[in-house]
Amino acid sequence: MEDHRAAAAAFLYALTVLGVLAGGAGVRAFEDGTAVYIVTMKQAPVFHRRLNLEKFGSRVATAVFRGGGGGGGGGGGAGDTPTTRVLRKPRQGSPKPMNYGSYIVHLQNALLKRTLRGEHYIKLYSYRYLINGFAVVITPLQADNLSRRKEVANVMLDYSVRTATTHTPEFLGLPQGAWVQEGGPQFAGQGVVVGLIDTGIDPTHPSFADDLSTDSYPVPAHYSGICEVTNDFPSGSCNRKLVGARHFAASAITRGVFNASQDLASPSDSDGHGTHTASIAAGNHGIPVVVAGHQFGNASGMAPRAHIAVYKALYKSFGGFAADVVAAIDQAAEDNVDIISLSITPNRRPPGLATFFNPIDMALLSAVKAGIFVVQAAGNTGPSPKSMSSYSPWIFTVGASAHDRVYSNYVVLGNNLTIQGVGLAPGTDGDCMYTLVAAPHALKNNTVSPTEMSLGECQDSSRLDADLIRGKILVCSYSIRFVLGLSSVKQALDTANNVSAAGVIFYLDPFVLGFQLNPTPMRMPGLIIPSSDDSKVFLTYYNDSLVRDETSGQVVSFGGVAKILGGLNPNYGNSAPKVMFYSARGPDPEDNSLSNADILKPNLVAPGSSIWGAWSSLGLDSAEFAGESFAMLSGTSMAAPHVAGLAALIKQKFPSFSPVAIASALSTTTTLSDRQGKPIMAQRTYSNPDSTQSPATAFDMGNGFVNATAALDPGLVFDCSYDDFFSFLCGINGSSPVVTNYTGNSCMASTMTGADLNLPSITIAVLNQTRTITRTVTNVAADESYTVSYSAPYGTAVSVAPTQFSIPGGQKQLVTFVVNATMNSSSASFGNVGFYGDKGHRAIIPFSVISKVVYSSW
Repeated sequence: MEDHRAAAAAFLYALTVLGVLAGGAGVRAFEDGTAVYIVTMKQAPVFHRRLNLEKFGSRVATAVFRGGGGGGGGGGGAGDTPTTRVLRKPRQGSPKPMNYGSYIVHLQNALLKRTLRGEHYIKLYSYRYLINGFAVVITPLQADNLSRRKEVANVMLDYSVRTATTHTPEFLGLPQGAWVQEGGPQFAGQGVVVGLIDTGIDPTHPSFADDLSTDSYPVPAHYSGICEVTNDFPSGSCNRKLVGARHFAASAITRGVFNASQDLASPSDSDGHGTHTASIAAGNHGIPVVVAGHQFGNASGMAPRAHIAVYKALYKSFGGFAADVVAAIDQAAEDNVDIISLSITPNRRPPGLATFFNPIDMALLSAVKAGIFVVQAAGNTGPSPKSMSSYSPWIFTVGASAHDRVYSNYVVLGNNLTIQGVGLAPGTDGDCMYTLVAAPHALKNNTVSPTEMSLGECQDSSRLDADLIRGKILVCSYSIRFVLGLSSVKQALDTANNVSAAGVIFYLDPFVLGFQLNPTPMRMPGLIIPSSDDSKVFLTYYNDSLVRDETSGQVVSFGGVAKILGGLNPNYGNSAPKVMFYSARGPDPEDNSLSNADILKPNLVAPGSSIWGAWSSLGLDSAEFAGESFAMLSGTSMAAPHVAGLAALIKQKFPSFSPVAIASALSTTTTLSDRQGKPIMAQRTYSNPDSTQSPATAFDMGNGFVNATAALDPGLVFDCSYDDFFSFLCGINGSSPVVTNYTGNSCMASTMTGADLNLPSITIAVLNQTRTITRTVTNVAADESYTVSYSAPYGTAVSVAPTQFSIPGGQKQLVTFVVNATMNSSSASFGNVGFYGDKGHRAIIPFSVISKVVYSSW
């Protein structure tokens, strides 16, 4: 599981790679040698079959796809004009599959019976809508036998995955910008269904209620999902806001890693992560945030009137498995969601020919073909280059940035030194100074310092001398045990309360390196010193102030004093946004040998640091927020649903936009400077990240920081189709059989690379002397004249044609870039291209060249 708390990102990722965490990087086989395999078949799935029938005008389409929703199949057909066809969504209220879907399942079952006649196997899922396949528990020999069948396209081992607000709407300018365009927050996103594949949801949370407004709004007619009913998720849990909820856990249960009492076989969220991400994307507007008895404003999702559909495939105990995630994706698409948001990433880079060829990414390719916008967290494995965990060009990948709100509190020492801390806590009374007493020096019966770490961490009040501590500030150690959940701030606060301490200060244990701590709610005065250097300064003052018995060395009096300045009120700075150290970086790795892809990742960055969001009443993932209704978390997991919600606003305004057109609107309108007008910075190290910042490149922040209001009026968009992505996959050397296996279609000769895709960016991994790149822009606004300007990446010479053009609304313009290497270099360099319209529109795309070769190798 990707830990979404930035404090634990580095350490927990290392554990994951080593296989320490449950469901780690490998796939755990069962005692009898069996494992879960994902099998895909060559026959077209339901959605592809329907498109083929529509494409050829078959009159049997309605007979094959009987029942379900109406509405004409939207666009992409012969009636579209060449200038607008690419923007049409190929899915409008698609009929619910009946006969053909059942036929597919019948074929799958028949194949298993014929191939494994008399042998034991367990079929977990039938995939039928986006891909034709199934998940099954079999032996390697049985898998080999299945792979030899002519009906079978691909057999792959299942693999594990992990999970990767009150102020961010204001920071993104929604109240005065994007929401105004949609009619205000009470209408922003209405009619759009955001499907979240995560850890479930708490349906009782007010962020997901549908009775907070007198305005009546229906469940969108095109959505056909259901609300699963269990003991943990009773009837009535869904409503007009939360329109659907299901859970998928067959692979996990079969492996024996599912803890029914903790993980819950229902859509209910016992983790907290899913509730948090759902509220960021589409939580209700104006929900009071009260934590630890303190008020922190009112929360709102990015699209507060959008509808939420939950597909639970991730769990607290172990993370998740691809077989369950693919089932969730397939169901979400069949249910007709408009957007899929995944705050999850694989535990390891997919093996094989290229990162793009794995069951999750290929299922998402079909989802994009079905007109669904797909957004995924970049991963919390930065700041190393090529640490990206979301690879494919059809997926919109989001990195994490800071926003301008910071909660800070301070400890003022008796020597007048002031040290910054973190803690959502009040301060001590007035200007009074309080004596400092460390837990190991306050044991009952004046015993020696303990060897148990938990006592120094203030986890056990029964061993402490309350008379000695009463009215003083208790000093505790914050060790790696807090990061791992073995100790908690909440327990330390209970200890401090039990011994009547006036407050509590946590210093960072010297063995805890490379963690950025989030503000933690405290009902009493307190803080955590997040810097190891500052912690040393604090401890030096404390220890130098102690008076010890010369013979025994025991402490006889405490000379250190301090006061705590509270951190309940936020501060607002101008240096935001900045790319957080944990946010995964490009360049995008094309394969397991870390070759560079011609695809820009991440696509952009969005707020991901210290984000307030709804919290499940059953949430166990963050002990500090147990029992609270809101939590403050950090990670790319928080950034992705920001973009999912903003995409819902675009979808509401431009219902005919394709997924790539939505991605373009978000990408070309980004912000490239912070609030001071300076370049956006990127943190470069885990330890003391703010001291190692430098200007962000496209491999840190993609196109830049998301600009919600500008994205609703992009002027020009870059678009491409499923056929373009198919040609790109076919252009990978040796990919033809793999592409055929996954898509059911045979490759024609293709030389297309990622750089040739009509994406709102240009990335060339290897520039061998010269390269010609083309981009086509479509005007989605009124007639306008544009000027094209550019900044060439270092070591290249670029020419552009045309440099000026006039384009009517709805029409297209081809722009050609000729790029020449002027020096040999293996380091990346960056530029950009800007399209500036005379009516105020602008579209800026990054231009990246990694390796440059002036002379050919022969």
